[in-house]
Formats: sequence, C-alpha cells, structure tokens
Amino acid sequence: MFTEFLLAFIPIFVAVDAVGLLPIFVSLTSEIDRKAKNKIIVQSLITATCLAVGFIIMGRWVFKFLGITIADFMIAGGAILFCIAMLDLLTQNKLQRLPDQEVGAVPIGTPLLVGPAVLTTSLIIVDQHGSFLAIIAVVLNIILAGLVFAFSDVFIRILGKSGANALSKVLSLFLAAIAIMMMRRGVLEIILTNITPGSTIAPG
Repeated sequence: MFTEFLLAFIPIFVAVDAVGLLPIFVSLTSEIDRKAKNKIIVQSLITATCLAVGFIIMGRWVFKFLGITIADFMIAGGAILFCIAMLDLLTQNKLQRLPDQEVGAVPIGTPLLVGPAVLTTSLIIVDQHGSFLAIIAVVLNIILAGLVFAFSDVFIRILGKSGANALSKVLSLFLAAIAIMMMRRGVLEIILTNITPGSTIAPG
C-alpha cells in the first residue's frame, strides 16, 4: 500500500513543483503583509484542491462521453507534459504576469499549483492506482505546497532564487522523463489492446 502511495505521490509532487514556484510566489506577494499573504495562500489551496478533486471525479465521465480512452489520454497527456517540461527547462520564468486582486485563485491556485501537468498526471494515476490514492496524493501535495509558501521567506534565504530555479530545472527533467514513460505506456496499451482485446499493462 505504501509503495502504491509513493507511486501516486511522487509524480504529483514533481508536477506541482512547489519549490520551483517559490520565486514566482515571492514576486507576486512581495508587497503584501503577512495577514494578506496567508489569506492568499488559503485561497490558492482551496482553488487548487477543488479544481483537482473535481477533475479527478468528473474526468472519467467526460472521457466516456467523448469516447476517449486512457491510452489516448496517456499519449496526449504525456506529450503535453513533455512540452511543459521543455518550456520549464528552456525558459527562465514559468509566469510572466502581474498580480491582481484574485492572485490567490489565479494565477497561484491555477494554473501554477494545479495546471495541465497536475491534471494530466492525476487522471492517469486514477487509472493506475485508483481515485482514492489519486485524491490523497493531490491533496497532500497541495497542502505541502501551502506549507512551502507559508515559509517562503525561510526557503528563499536558504536556497536563494538561483537555487530554487536550479531545483526547479531538475524537477522539470524528471517531469520530462515521466512524460516519455506515459507516452510509451499509452502506445503499448493500444498495441496490446488491439492484439489481445481486454489486455492492459500492469502498473509499474
């Protein structure tokens, strides 16, 4: 059970990349006092959690309605994740946008905390490990990101902006590898299903 949890938790952890978001969070909240910053953190966590859990619950119904298989989604999702990882690796900033009055919901809650990478990864985890573990993994990662944001000043002093950016690049490299794995598994799923109807690839 613990191994299953780790297999669900780690890809979401990589996709969220809370440490990599630290410089962006600090820049968006640098002129805000502690009370307002805490309010923004709570707002971002609520937004991210509602969006992720709602997508996990409703995603399969939408797929069934549209006639999309998990294998199709694994290939498309893997391609999207790969593009996101490449953008993160090749660019300096994940976001070039000034804050507004709803900065907690947008852009911090979404698309920063829960964006295409997290939504894609979570739905694939649902297929591999079940909805319960997927929801637990997503919620725990969002809470962890909230803690990182709450102690952002401490983390930035320890890592420095350059250190946080460097760690973000490493996590993006792992995200690229996960994306390739998803596409590979999606292709194999389609091949096996066509060769032997009803066959599926075992998780791992």
